[in-house]
Amino acid sequence: MTPKQTPFPSRSRVLGTGSYAPKRVLTNGDLERMVATSDEWIVTRTGIRERRVAAEGEDTSDMAVVAARKALDMAGVAPQDLDMIVVGTISADMPLPSCAAIVQAKLGASKAFAFDVAAACAGSLYALSIADRFIATGGAKRALVIGAELLTRLVDWSDRNTCVLFGDAAGAMVLGPSEDSSRGLLSAHLHTDGTAADILSIPGGGSRTPQSTQVLERKLHKVHMDGREVYKFAVRVLPLAIQEALDANGLAVADIDHVVSHQANLRIVESVLERLHVPIEKCWVNLDRYGNTSSASLPISLDEANRAGRLKEGDVIAMMAIGAGMAWGGALMRW
Repeated sequence: MTPKQTPFPSRSRVLGTGSYAPKRVLTNGDLERMVATSDEWIVTRTGIRERRVAAEGEDTSDMAVVAARKALDMAGVAPQDLDMIVVGTISADMPLPSCAAIVQAKLGASKAFAFDVAAACAGSLYALSIADRFIATGGAKRALVIGAELLTRLVDWSDRNTCVLFGDAAGAMVLGPSEDSSRGLLSAHLHTDGTAADILSIPGGGSRTPQSTQVLERKLHKVHMDGREVYKFAVRVLPLAIQEALDANGLAVADIDHVVSHQANLRIVESVLERLHVPIEKCWVNLDRYGNTSSASLPISLDEANRAGRLKEGDVIAMMAIGAGMAWGGALMRW
């Protein structure tokens, strides 16, 4: 007698969301006293008014755990019931082991396998896609996806072009199988162009240029960015990624109810939405309060929109993110 086979779910859905930002607020006015900049210059070019800075002794994993616990509480899932943990980050507590392994231990999620994804600001979207595939193929039933970054320790505070941008935070999502085949993550479409790797990088500290006195003196262990090229790249590829997701699901731009985006720069978000002919009112914008939180940006935005009651059952959510690599992607989710 052949045992009855349980079919795999067609997709995953979000069961709970959570986010965390440190208490310390660093305003544009504070930065005026640190580097040659001004509130007007920062707001005009980025849309950022303030950002959060982790406390001394506060690690990336600490922020990730707070966001994770909030998501688990909303989902009604205990840490020991998790099958996998995926953390999108490029600012882990240490180079080895992964931030996810430390998060697993702090949560007490002893059954879960855990690993990091290094796709910079696109990290949480990459992690979401990976977790979705595990759930959709039966490899996991409960997955925790986290985006967490502590970038204020990786920026050069004398470089006004980069230090004004970044903030520390974490966001989390708990995923499970979707019992309704029409709801959940409809599809995710990921891309990379390594030929553009030099426009946003931390060039020192790796195997190419190991940590040394020279690396420290030249600040090669800090974020280096060609902002103009990043902007041009982002506004070119992100509309295509969203359109790719729409086409894959037989949907049109008019079907989008909400946009949940990585927020690196308000000008990028506005330009992408303008090219797609999507009103900015459909996008949850919090860049002014947090700055660029890299991989944490997308799940924080989802959590805030969710807790504000903005997301209704059946709504179509378009997601987009882009980060160093260059790595980017678009996704559609039916709430």
